[in-house]
Amino acid sequence: MALIITDECVNCGVCEPECPNEAISEGDDIYIINPDKCTECVGAFDEPQCVEVCPVDCIPSDPEHEETKEQLQAKYESLHNG
Repeated sequence: MALIITDECVNCGVCEPECPNEAISEGDDIYIINPDKCTECVGAFDEPQCVEVCPVDCIPSDPEHEETKEQLQAKYESLHNG
């Protein structure tokens, strides 16, 4: 499933450059994750890099965008291989 950034985000911006899919962008008050681009780093890393660097632990799984590892891998491949 895709990840989501909660309201606990302190808008520090460390997550944005870590995303291999450019799924994270600055919102009005907090950073946001585009679920159409988020693969939880499947295809690029073993763990979601945004979660690894987040200083306030505000990036859980998004229950509204559940996907299997296979679906996330396919999404990663379509984003990077056209």
